[in-house]
Amino acid sequence: MLEYYPVVKHLHMSLAMLSILGFMFRWILALFGSSLLNKTWLKVIPHIVDTALLLAAITLCVMLQQYPLVEAWLTTKVVLLVLYILLGMFALKRAPNQWVRLFAGMAAIAVFAQLLAVAFSRSPLGLFA
Repeated sequence: MLEYYPVVKHLHMSLAMLSILGFMFRWILALFGSSLLNKTWLKVIPHIVDTALLLAAITLCVMLQQYPLVEAWLTTKVVLLVLYILLGMFALKRAPNQWVRLFAGMAAIAVFAQLLAVAFSRSPLGLFA
């Protein structure tokens, strides 16, 4: 199974980039109050991408036998992922006003950058190492 590691890793990384680019696109639409956000395809595709991303992440954990709550850097990634999701919800739907929407979106992007730094460095400190 380890022979597929490079393919799964690159798939995971590609899906992560698609996920953040999709978020940023939808966030900009939300900031401008675009009716495009009501399109079915724009609601469905992010779920497909994020589900595939999660499946690739689980596959990598199994392949490498490295798991959250065992490896500190993976635990940090999971915590950052949950924070990214919560901030993304505010940025796209739950914000009471445009200022909160703007701040939540910028914070979500910053959290995603930290998540990437943790992933590449395999250090829970990420950008702060």
